[in-house]
Amino acid sequence: MKNKDVVQRLLAVFIPRLGEIFFIAIFTAAISLGPRMMNVDGDLGRHITLGNYIIDSRDIPTEDIFSFTKAGNPLTPHEWFSDLLFAMINAVAGLNGVIWLTALVIAGSLWLVYKYSLNLSNMSLIALLGAVLGAAASSLHWLTRPHIFTILLAALWTGELEKMRLGIRKSWLIFPFMMLIWVNLHGAFIAGLLIWACYFIGMLLDRQISLRNNQSFLWAGISSIFISLINPDGIGIWKTGLGFLGNQYLVSHTAEYLPPDFQQLAFWPFLILILCSIVVFGLSKKRIAFPHLLIVGGWTILALYSARNIPLYVVTVIPILVSEACGIVCDWKDSILVDKFLDFQKKIATTEESLKGGFWSVVSVILAIVLLLGGSKLDFQGIGNEFSKEVFPVEATEWLDENPPEGNGFNYFPWGGYLLYRFWPERSVFIDGQTDFYGEELTREYERVITLSDGWQDVLHDYQIEWVIMPAGSELGSALDESDFWNEAYQDQTTEIWIFRD
Repeated sequence: MKNKDVVQRLLAVFIPRLGEIFFIAIFTAAISLGPRMMNVDGDLGRHITLGNYIIDSRDIPTEDIFSFTKAGNPLTPHEWFSDLLFAMINAVAGLNGVIWLTALVIAGSLWLVYKYSLNLSNMSLIALLGAVLGAAASSLHWLTRPHIFTILLAALWTGELEKMRLGIRKSWLIFPFMMLIWVNLHGAFIAGLLIWACYFIGMLLDRQISLRNNQSFLWAGISSIFISLINPDGIGIWKTGLGFLGNQYLVSHTAEYLPPDFQQLAFWPFLILILCSIVVFGLSKKRIAFPHLLIVGGWTILALYSARNIPLYVVTVIPILVSEACGIVCDWKDSILVDKFLDFQKKIATTEESLKGGFWSVVSVILAIVLLLGGSKLDFQGIGNEFSKEVFPVEATEWLDENPPEGNGFNYFPWGGYLLYRFWPERSVFIDGQTDFYGEELTREYERVITLSDGWQDVLHDYQIEWVIMPAGSELGSALDESDFWNEAYQDQTTEIWIFRD
């Protein structure tokens, strides 16, 4: 009897639950996509560089230290804590560590989607299907950037608000605590307050709360707004975020802020989710709570307006869709197929209740970092987690190391972060990925140069540009080749460098 008990306990520990299998699958997929996640844009280099500066100087800069075009101008470090985390893991485990951390955050975020979906529906199979669709829809934005922390915190934030709506959570104190972390991790902390507003207004419309008899929801939002001012730039972080979103020129010139293009296969999972929401809400016989209506409607609109919002759509909307879908399934329980499905689901639920879970998740996370530190290449292509020489001027920067040009350089916008990663503080950049900081005026000047618009040569002259680094075959490069004032000093399949002739 004792041996049987021991075996059962061991099985309870070693047999994974569905949610654990899902977590491991997403974590493994993200690890396998490591090179892609870090090579989509050049921002990772800047994040690590700024994080290293914070570590070395023990100071959070509120003035620009990275460019010669805006040096000393006021800067809002709205991602400083994320930069610090990236720099710390990079110092310990290199770029492999950055990929490991990113994969862990992504997998944790999507596991929360599954968990909250299961909590609202009690149907693990439908919750798993929703989480898988969510993973597919959000995968376009699996990147080594601070926004991954916003995805995680949005999932946590929404889950805690739902607990308050259901009466499971009584205290509001967790919200200002989460906001204190969020506002220093990423500038999209405002998303949390939008989610809170949907719940608060929705519950007022539902007459589920009143300002007199239940103040927890109100204090959750008010306290979080005030706590958001605890950051290196105070209210400036609000001005920066809202100012950027209000500038149509900058937003339209930032790829991730553009609407989803459904002609691309990668956006189809998001389209499927929208179609599912139409079907689910159309078939649902029960009254849908106003908070859920506002969340689904609001985040669908925001995700259609900007593809950047699709991951936030996933973590906020999918648990609601799963809950409503399961309600429809229960309404059809007299159907033979539905009855069989419900019986099978009940057996799974009974089995999972006897399982503890968690063991294999911990093993997979630890094993991944051990293998990465040991030199294993866990990505699909087996190339390892490094900056791609097909995407960034990797070989060209080696040449620049040996042949450092004098004076200011004009650089390709997507390479700014990588150039900082390689050369700062010895060398500053013309521009990098901080579009919200550089603003419309400098961005227009940059665009004037690369498109050879009227006055492009004046821009190079005004900023005393002595050398230029651009992708091979660029329009600007062709113009410099024809000029008597520039000499091509270096060329490879990715990069060309020109030096101004004295």
